[in-house]
Amino acid sequence: MREIKTIKNLSVFAISGLLLASCGPKLKFDAASIKSDSSLKKNASIEEEQLKHWSSADLLTDTIPGMSVDRAYQEIIRDQKGNKVIVAVVDSGIDNEHEDLASVMWVNPKETENGQDDDGNGYIDDINGWNFLGDIVEENMEYTRIFRDYNQQFDGVERDDVAEEDLKWFDLYTKAKEELKKEKGKANAQKMGYENMIANIKQGRASIANAMGVEKFTKDELKVFSTDSSELRDQKNFLLNFMNNVDEDLDNVIDQIGDAVEYFGGRVDSHFNVDLNARAEKLGDDENDFSVIIYGNNQVSGPDPKKEDAKHGTHVAGIIAADRTNNKGLRGVAHNVEIMSVRAVPDGDEYDKDIANALRYAVDNGAKVINTSFGKYFSPYPEVVEDAIRYADENDVLIVNAAGNDALNLDDARVYPNDQTPENSEEIVTNFLNVGSITPNYGEKMVSSFSNYGKKSVDVFAPGSQIYSSTPLDEYEFLQGTSMAAPAVAGIAALIRSYYPKLSAAQVKEIIMESGLDYNGSVIVGGDTSDKRPFKELSVSGKIANLYNALILAKEY
Repeated sequence: MREIKTIKNLSVFAISGLLLASCGPKLKFDAASIKSDSSLKKNASIEEEQLKHWSSADLLTDTIPGMSVDRAYQEIIRDQKGNKVIVAVVDSGIDNEHEDLASVMWVNPKETENGQDDDGNGYIDDINGWNFLGDIVEENMEYTRIFRDYNQQFDGVERDDVAEEDLKWFDLYTKAKEELKKEKGKANAQKMGYENMIANIKQGRASIANAMGVEKFTKDELKVFSTDSSELRDQKNFLLNFMNNVDEDLDNVIDQIGDAVEYFGGRVDSHFNVDLNARAEKLGDDENDFSVIIYGNNQVSGPDPKKEDAKHGTHVAGIIAADRTNNKGLRGVAHNVEIMSVRAVPDGDEYDKDIANALRYAVDNGAKVINTSFGKYFSPYPEVVEDAIRYADENDVLIVNAAGNDALNLDDARVYPNDQTPENSEEIVTNFLNVGSITPNYGEKMVSSFSNYGKKSVDVFAPGSQIYSSTPLDEYEFLQGTSMAAPAVAGIAALIRSYYPKLSAAQVKEIIMESGLDYNGSVIVGGDTSDKRPFKELSVSGKIANLYNALILAKEY
């Protein structure tokens, strides 16, 4: 489940309570004191520098619905020493040499990089974690793989003619075939739309430049350009729309739209390409053979020297634990953390086998919190991943999961992974925490327009829009998605487990949900201003995760 794809300013063209006042050891948690207050709504816009750190802000002092991270460090944590906690990031890979992450990467104490399996766990030289994808980057969506694998067997076959033992696969194939057709058609249309946009910009610019008798013109010159031609007037207004809202330089506009063309073209070439079989070509592993658990390599940042495919995982890792002491980039939510990189999420849908093995690897190598910022809506082997989640539960490991970015009610829509289904809301484990996303805008615009939600299926909300964090090669960037909200909560969980190591994973989950901030008003759901619902009806807890309150409640536990 990747971060929301935004291409600079092109979003305008549809690329799509209060905290306790006490401090020190006498702090006492009082749920009744956590209430929303409409007077806290921030009227002034948030400056970019403040936006970089908004998820750490405090609602009471900053009028921004952050997680009170800075306040918690100032008033509660201070110089207290806790235990080191390993947080596994199951993702696209991590730039383990990043200036803000190198010092917090997990280093396997029993392994030396010598080409041998020193610790006997089967994974040779797993110094910072393991890469279950090997050299794979681009991959299919799961529904593409299902269609490819079963098309020969079921194409043109009626359901009544299918053997009973094959009905599960026939039904899955039928749904996958429909989804592939829909999504591939949509991507082709979007690609063509942006290609036409570029062509129209170039044609309009040439026509107006010719009418002006110049080679190039500025926005101001275009504004005062006058003509009797209705066609030229339309072209003028078309170009001004871009120059006012995207960039005054039309070459830059074309480059940005070109990024969109490349993105959707890439989806057609990989996500929906039934002829692509990256696993067979680059990994040599059978995704249907679950007896094989040792495959891949130790290159936790992936195969690309530029590490572009590790962008998502690097961003997630920075949110959790970017070095708080080096005055570079940002400060992660948690200190006392070691980040274990487990690469299992390609550019496309993850395999059930890889996720199950990634979760088990993390548990077996000491992780106490696992962040899973990914997800999909088709799964051929959900029971395999569920067994791995149960394995984590049995070993007291908390999984913090991104709810997803499709503005869906997960009480009605099945997503993988999750600890329940729309048909059965009873949770299969006690260690799985599902996280939705909020924006820095306290009030009715607080829920991110993309965020999934669910009164029975999403546990809590956290900052996930406009999140500044680390990206490969010592860079930093704003990204957004529930992928960014989950690691914010994983950071809270890691700190609780650091200072209160006797608390179980189930208790940590309960504390995070119980100690969050209430908001008693209604919010816009799915970006639809006509759809407003009580915020407390969008998740199990009805709250926003808050570190300050969580540490107070953890002490009482």
